[in-house]
Order: sequence, then C-alpha cells, then structure tokens
Amino acid sequence: MTESKTLRELMTPHPKTIGAEQTLATAKKVMHELGVRHLPVLHGGHIEGIVSSRDIALVERLPGVDPAELVVSEAMSTDPYVVAPDTPLTQVAREMAEHKYGAVVVMDGREVVGIFTTVDALRVLAG
Repeated sequence: MTESKTLRELMTPHPKTIGAEQTLATAKKVMHELGVRHLPVLHGGHIEGIVSSRDIALVERLPGVDPAELVVSEAMSTDPYVVAPDTPLTQVAREMAEHKYGAVVVMDGREVVGIFTTVDALRVLAG
C-alpha cells in the first residue's frame, strides 16, 4: 500500500547534481547522457535550485542565447521543493500536484540523497 511508503523507498538515490556556475550546455549534455530531465543545482555544496530540460529548452529558444555561455544559475528554478527522506509519499504527491512540481529534491540534512520525479510517481502507480 502506497499510503505508508516514504520517499526513501521510492526516490532515485544519489542523483547527479550540477554546479550553479556550470554552463547550460554542460547541464544539457549531462541530462542527455544520464537520460534524466532534472538536476539539483549546488553552489558551494549547498542546494541552490533545480534545473530541468524544459528550463534549458526555454532559454535556448531566446534570440541570441548561447547555451555554452549561459550558466545554470541563469535558468534554474531557485526555490525547489525539498523534503526529508522519511516524508510520506501521500504528502509529497499532494504538494507536487498542487504546485505542479516536476521533481522533488530529497535531502538528509544538507546532503542531496535523492530525487523523486513525476516519472517515479507514475512507476509507483503502475505497481
């Protein structure tokens, strides 16, 4: 039953992160290589935001923009939804739906320990 499940059981553990000062081109390359659509963004070892493939695609469409020159901090969402690993799935799913979050950064203290995305949520529903 999913009611008692926590994100610790369902998250993708040890997600790849990217530095806020890295280029959008680098972020796009990492996402492509790993087959992911979200990267938690760190600066000085601290969570600063989250960048999605959609964020990058929107910026790339702007006239005169070179993804090799813009840094991740210029395209990321600066207020990611962050939860602890023991947060109940039902609470997270409710928040994701209400605020239309595509991903949740899972942190244990100051350390990024996982990510939970809409794809992960669909896997839970699919059983």
